[in-house]
Amino acid sequence: MTPRKDGVLQFVGKVKAEEPLEGYREAVRLAAGNALTAARNMLTGDEKIVRVLAFWVYINAEEGFVSHAKLADFGSELLTEELGEAGAAARATIGLGTLPGNAPVEIQLICAAG
Repeated sequence: MTPRKDGVLQFVGKVKAEEPLEGYREAVRLAAGNALTAARNMLTGDEKIVRVLAFWVYINAEEGFVSHAKLADFGSELLTEELGEAGAAARATIGLGTLPGNAPVEIQLICAAG
């Protein structure tokens, strides 16, 4: 999931090495929240997410950007706020040359339900 609201991409462009990471917090949290909402929308009946198993953060990074893990921390923060310890997951951050719609980040989750 990318940082969209009501189907509209709210942030675009490469993540820049010279920009403070805090400037990307909202984009990462929005994308992570969208991924969590998508996972919750797959639940049936009284199921709930019991664990985030894997969390991938794809970053539309400009050359020279090296703070991938720190940027992913914003998404991890949201998941633990929403799910407590169940939101703590194995994760990977991957820098790419482009992302769909020129989004700065894209988030993918694998969750277990029970």
